[in-house]
Amino acid sequence: MCMSSLPIGYIGECFQRSNDTILKYFRKMASIFVSEPFYSKYISLASSATNVHPWFVNNSRLYCYFKNAIGAIDGSHIPASPPLHDRVAYRN
Repeated sequence: MCMSSLPIGYIGECFQRSNDTILKYFRKMASIFVSEPFYSKYISLASSATNVHPWFVNNSRLYCYFKNAIGAIDGSHIPASPPLHDRVAYRN
């Protein structure tokens, strides 16, 4: 839903569930993903010291696109404009 930009109605139709049910479980999953146990175990923010994965470094055809890459999990980048004093925290 979030990643595919599909409307709730479409997802409800695919799974044969009401929009309320889809929204209820979407909210449950979102709260799980931001909860402390899940977040601290599975999420790690990249830093300027984080290296590009060796698979990209060793692939001369792709490395030119990834040599300065930091942090994107699946190629998605979300534009954001946090205040100047908070920008370091919002990097990646």
